[in-house]
Amino acid sequence: MSNAILSIHDLTIDLPRGADRPHAVEDVSFDLNTGEILCVVGESGSGKSMTANALMGLLPDGVTVGKGRAMFDGADVLTLSEVKKQAMRGARIGMIFQEPMTALNPLMRIGEQIAEVFEAHKLHTRAERRARALALVKEVGLPDPEKIVRAYPFQLSGGQRQRAMIAMALALEPEILIADEPTTALDVTTQAQILRLILALRDDRGMAVMFITHDFGVVAEIADRVIVMRHGLIVEAGMAQQVLESPQHDYTRALLDAIPTGKVPELAAVHAPPALEIRNLNKIYRTGGGLFRTGREVRAVNDVTLTIAKGEVVGLVGESGSGKSTLGRAVVRLVTPDSGQVLVGGVDLAALDTAELRKQRHRVQMVFQDPYASLNPRHRVLRSLSDGPIAKGVPKAQANARARELLDIVGLGADAATRFPHEFSGGQRQRIGIARALAMDPELIIADEAVSALDVSIQAQVLELLAELRRKMGLSILFITHDLRVAAQVCDRIAVMQHGRLVEVGAVRDVFHSPKETYTRELLAAVPGAKWAVDTAVTKQGAPA
Repeated sequence: MSNAILSIHDLTIDLPRGADRPHAVEDVSFDLNTGEILCVVGESGSGKSMTANALMGLLPDGVTVGKGRAMFDGADVLTLSEVKKQAMRGARIGMIFQEPMTALNPLMRIGEQIAEVFEAHKLHTRAERRARALALVKEVGLPDPEKIVRAYPFQLSGGQRQRAMIAMALALEPEILIADEPTTALDVTTQAQILRLILALRDDRGMAVMFITHDFGVVAEIADRVIVMRHGLIVEAGMAQQVLESPQHDYTRALLDAIPTGKVPELAAVHAPPALEIRNLNKIYRTGGGLFRTGREVRAVNDVTLTIAKGEVVGLVGESGSGKSTLGRAVVRLVTPDSGQVLVGGVDLAALDTAELRKQRHRVQMVFQDPYASLNPRHRVLRSLSDGPIAKGVPKAQANARARELLDIVGLGADAATRFPHEFSGGQRQRIGIARALAMDPELIIADEAVSALDVSIQAQVLELLAELRRKMGLSILFITHDLRVAAQVCDRIAVMQHGRLVEVGAVRDVFHSPKETYTRELLAAVPGAKWAVDTAVTKQGAPA
């Protein structure tokens, strides 16, 4: 196109010999136009991030560009020398990475990291660099900029760290901004803020934005055009509205169908004895303080009372920092509460000493958010599943047989027992995490953001698995999430948490369609593509969900 700022022609990226397939990306061609937001959509392994990394000269070891061109300002960026690539990175093409905690230097203050961008390109005096860093922190909407520039990454929230990353990417006023899944790990309100910020920056600066995502809800919010990738190939491309409303490829339709639309299943109320009773639970974190300093006190869990019946799934919903994960960890005693009771089967886990807790811990098991970090990479799957029961006194042969049975139940098959975690996808690892939790025959499972890091189609599969396990095994589940639409797919009741308190508790349909609290309404409205999802549901079903 005549206004293309970047043109990619027949790009092929070769994987190392012995990989599952020869190419990460194969014969990919597209244009990125001045002032537009182009969303590149696909699941993990589709090649979307590899395409971006090739443009930036950041391909992993052993991965190479096999052929193709990427023309920018009359030059092929794929063939530039390393010196010229370094000059281009940041100055003309900026990049926002998915995980700011790993992209930021934990030992440097935020202001120093932004100023370092100018220093690397030998621009400005030291005082000017500091002044520009402060100005950028203000531009991306970080609160108390003078304090933020002096802060370290661990002192910021996830959304604040992502804004700091955006400030670094904008420092040299690039013509192209590549955003690689910048909102995937963020809660819905922070996601909405980051998306609005990127739209505003595009409008103010006239940048071209290549936005990589797996979520069509994000596409509905910000995209001008869309490219859909699968297995390294472009399977569909077009204007955003056209692709959203009239997808041509089966894979695109499958991705769209996997997104929660706001339809709330008809569920009967669960009337059964309690599996979990939380009574007036409190957890306070205290930091800092000293001879001349006042310490800081955060009430992460503030007088929380909640009951989950046997066979019931309760969704615990809130933003990052609301206290929901602390509450979940307090139930399994990964965090020791300051006061209150956690009754499971009539036993107060909060009051047990270490020895007694070890005997009772099998009653409650946890499925963690990150399927990559929660499994020991040195242990085969069989050992990961059987170590807990063996430690509880189950004979090894019996524990191993149960582990293989559970792998069948979660849809991986008994053959998975002999493999290592790195041989599985993220969704498969999460299934292993669920099987490991079930291996202890628990009365209650805590699922802490168990699907938030997964592609939408894999997310749908794991949610379906949890619902099926609940039906077959009568499981009680505390389902922790920041997305009310996700909670609506599997939960009987919703408990909304803010600043350590439960602000609203009720049946899913009541909370979802008639929320009483302003905060609950804000969470619902903040979900990317929320209006589009509701409109889609109405179109498909002929009536509101």
